[in-house]
Amino acid sequence: MRVIARGTLRTFWEKRLFADAEQPLKAWFREVSKADWANPAAVKRQFRHASVVGENRVMFNIAGNKYRLVARVNYPYRIVYIRIIGTHEQYDRIDVKEI
Repeated sequence: MRVIARGTLRTFWEKRLFADAEQPLKAWFREVSKADWANPAAVKRQFRHASVVGENRVMFNIAGNKYRLVARVNYPYRIVYIRIIGTHEQYDRIDVKEI
């Protein structure tokens, strides 16, 4: 998969408060970059704790479920667009179907 907006990940972990997310996010990025997902079921096979949360939206638990990453997945083109990464509190304030 091609991951769009890797800089979003870097911006997040460069904040001192979220520095502990750096290695988990790098690991997530490496794993997703090697993946080849044709549908949401393929995502769930690779990431058991991921949740399909809307049309082509997937929520991933990061750093032992300390953070949440929401991505829009274009399955035919094999592209993952990072929409948001944040804490549970930040996640709860958004409408994942709209971002």
